[in-house]
Amino acid sequence: MEKIRLGIIGIGNMGSGHAGRIKAGNCPDFVLSAVADINPARLEWAKKELGEDVKRFDSAEAMLDSGAIDACIVAVPHYDHPKYVIECLKRGIHVMCEKPAGVYTKQVREMNEEAKKHPDVVFGMMFNQRTNCVYKKMRELVQSGKYGQIRRTNWIITDWYRPQAYFDSGSWRATWSGEGGGVLLNQAPHNLDLWQWICGMPVKISAHMKFGKWHDIEVEDDVTAYCEYENGATGVFITTTGDAKGTNRFEIQLDKAKIVADYSGLSVLEFDMPEPEFSRTNTVPFGNMGAHNVELDLDGSNPQHDGVLRAWGGAILRGEPLVAHGSEGIYGLTISNAMHLSAWLGKEIDLREFDEDLFYAELSKRVATSRRKTNVKEQVADTSATYAGNK
Repeated sequence: MEKIRLGIIGIGNMGSGHAGRIKAGNCPDFVLSAVADINPARLEWAKKELGEDVKRFDSAEAMLDSGAIDACIVAVPHYDHPKYVIECLKRGIHVMCEKPAGVYTKQVREMNEEAKKHPDVVFGMMFNQRTNCVYKKMRELVQSGKYGQIRRTNWIITDWYRPQAYFDSGSWRATWSGEGGGVLLNQAPHNLDLWQWICGMPVKISAHMKFGKWHDIEVEDDVTAYCEYENGATGVFITTTGDAKGTNRFEIQLDKAKIVADYSGLSVLEFDMPEPEFSRTNTVPFGNMGAHNVELDLDGSNPQHDGVLRAWGGAILRGEPLVAHGSEGIYGLTISNAMHLSAWLGKEIDLREFDEDLFYAELSKRVATSRRKTNVKEQVADTSATYAGNK
């Protein structure tokens, strides 16, 4: 195989973006061969914008059974991510899943179990922010152990601002039945993935949420969560779609350093000795240890979706590593599900004993009373500005 024949299920905001980057030659291992969408207007768009050489199908199954593709991107609303990933896996079609992996961990676990049955199928997850050199370096520094154990993590990620028009652009958006959640399911999966990828999984979560606080929506648009790690370290995660000029600051305090990622990039303040040693040996009541800034070697790379797709192509053709294996999508989703369950029940959730059935039951209650929006004019928009830079 010299070129991978690519299909895309769903050519809305994300799917059309992926189609554009493949057609532009950003990912040279792929050629766009087919797209599928249940919306006739999007198929007309594909005919006009993607050309007659790209086959068009009005159902995902028809495209998957056509023999026209070797690999497929799943870019449909969240509930259907596992469904179509599984359909690809069963047919031996390499598959890339858009985030989140799904709405609830029970369905994602089923998807991961199916993936184990097809080891020759390359299954990736679209965690494009793992390609940012800032977060890659943070992970390298934390995971190396050179600065000791994590003591505290704080991430205020409130620059996912969305106006009401965004939520009104699709009848499924911001509903329990259509999307399954709000900022935690749509925007912050990137950050929840990075949080656990860099710092490891927390073991306890306690969350407070507001549902439709800033917008006319059913789901959460304001979240403050507290977590604990196995070693006793603590963390705070704050996110919203309601802050017009929000903040992105991710701070990790370790025994021998403070690491901060924000709009200025990445900084490391290294202590002259580990804090536990200083506290034990210091005799000055208001003493504090010396510290110095560390010069970092960052290559400035941040290829985002292009980087994920190029790595996927390399994995299919040459056995190169993925940016994120599809099975990794369950980790951030577990944190998200635990946050929701904590807010719904008003209590702390232990992730080591996470009750997937209880979560699904509570979600189902909300789905049962969910109201789909009517008279909505579906809109597709350019999403590239939403992930540029150090977001």
